Amino acid sequence: MANTYLTRTTNTSGASRTTWTWSGWIKRGTLSGQQDLFSAYASDNDYMNVRFFEADENIQFRVLIGGNFAARKYTTRKFRDTSGWYNLIFVWDTTNSSASQRMRIYVNGVQETSFATSANPSSGLQGQINASGSMQIGAKNGADFFNGSMSHVHFADGQALAPSVFGETDATTGEWKAKTSPSVTYGTNGFFILKDGNGITDQSGEGNNFTLGGGTLTNLKDNPDNVFATWNYLDRYFTQANFSNGNATVQTPNASETYCTSTLGMNSGKYYMEVEIYDGSNRDNIGIVDSPPTANNGSNNLYQKPKGYSYRGGTSYAGVWNNDTKLSGTFSAYGGSAGDKVMIAVDLDNSKLYFGYNGTWQNSGDPTSGSTGTGAISITPASDLSNGCYFFAVGDEVTSDDTTYRANFGNGYFGTTAITTNSGNGYAGAEGASKFNYTVPTGYSALSTKGLNE
Repeated sequence: MANTYLTRTTNTSGASRTTWTWSGWIKRGTLSGQQDLFSAYASDNDYMNVRFFEADENIQFRVLIGGNFAARKYTTRKFRDTSGWYNLIFVWDTTNSSASQRMRIYVNGVQETSFATSANPSSGLQGQINASGSMQIGAKNGADFFNGSMSHVHFADGQALAPSVFGETDATTGEWKAKTSPSVTYGTNGFFILKDGNGITDQSGEGNNFTLGGGTLTNLKDNPDNVFATWNYLDRYFTQANFSNGNATVQTPNASETYCTSTLGMNSGKYYMEVEIYDGSNRDNIGIVDSPPTANNGSNNLYQKPKGYSYRGGTSYAGVWNNDTKLSGTFSAYGGSAGDKVMIAVDLDNSKLYFGYNGTWQNSGDPTSGSTGTGAISITPASDLSNGCYFFAVGDEVTSDDTTYRANFGNGYFGTTAITTNSGNGYAGAEGASKFNYTVPTGYSALSTKGLNE
């Protein structure tokens, strides 16, 4: 999360400044600015850091000594994905006889070999990591914050380790996955944090705990083994929107008449989510649609799309709309007041859509009624859509308004507010790994990779 970072004071006795490995799972939020993953900072002229850099959209591994770069690697590859997790591994090994192998970057188990900028460190060069001072995770000198999520962060002091120590290829999917309890000799300053949720107590056995330097830690259900949907930061016609809280929150710009979609789509099965209107204005649109917006104008409101279904706020428009037409059915006005929570249940096995408001299903709806569709809106089958799937979507419909939508795709939060129902445990979807405010209809899952495979 932006402005959140971790810090710990380095123990220099017995630590190595020539050899170490850092490994972590990273999910990006926004792509703006320069965002540090980890760093050691002595001054503006002396520091070592790894960062994402907005101007080039790449990863930069840098060592500055006496105001000059002593070594650096800037990837040619750009990292724009805000929907999935990367396993990033950085190796510093200036004892290596091969100059090109002294500073290495691995992404999902594969070594980066193409660089826009590359300057290898000299043999035996000592970087600032493990020097006197502190290591920060998610920032450099209390600034340049990383915006996103981290999980399974390791640091092996004195070890130059291969990616296979921390991850492996899944035999079924062919994808790179984390080893949750790898065998590592961590060394003097070594650590293993963020193993389970937001824990910053070292799990390596070395006792190298971190402290929260600033911001707020949130224990999300989203993790490398189960990726949850968020609002899509890359929606091209929503570039003026403000995304936060791991992109689960979006504030629409008051100059737009369009909508924002989820990162994951749905083509079969049953899915559930919740949206809290944080500062609505009765001109809100919440629902599903078959594609991201194609323009930013009055004909691209969610309720006007031929394959868009929008629950609209305000007494004048209350109801579900499609293709600029109000559909039949009795739906109470949810008003768009701050704190209102809208529930959405999508049954793609029977092509039915249900909306609820503050815990009550509208139109006497019963999402478990199957093909009968009690209180449901009948929607176009996903198989008949040109894109083959639906996305969750939110937006406002006038250029004089902006609205903040705080989604719970199953992560257990509305913004930074944790679910408090059911003694704080919330309610899980059918996939068993989500946390919602209201009871999830039987058979419905969170929109996540496990939910898609339920």
